[in-house]
Amino acid sequence: MGEADWATADGSTDPGRACPIGPVVDLVFSRWTTPILWTLNEHGRQRYVELQRRVAAITPKVLTQRLRQLERDGLVRRTYHAEVPPRVEYEITELGRSLAPLFASLVEWSAANLDRVEQARQEYDDTPAR
Repeated sequence: MGEADWATADGSTDPGRACPIGPVVDLVFSRWTTPILWTLNEHGRQRYVELQRRVAAITPKVLTQRLRQLERDGLVRRTYHAEVPPRVEYEITELGRSLAPLFASLVEWSAANLDRVEQARQEYDDTPAR
């Protein structure tokens, strides 16, 4: 299929069709989403404060926003326990857990290639102005 096959009625390219992984990248790799999902996958069910401790440097406001979005997307489950004091726990869903092979592949790629990326950056930075 060529680019013309993915054109919209006005002739522009539909970004969702031009890059079919775009929506997944937006969903999973937005800032803070990956560390939250990684933490819940690695450590299981977490209370809000435990999650905040493990995902260092995230503000409470942003953590709350991300958790709500992940819950809306079906990747995280929030459980409210009507106790005194109230207790809220978060856990990764099966849908969220289905991303584990993707994360594992990225860990392998990182181990095999990040030093090459760093070397390429250094060579680029050392090259006189382009």
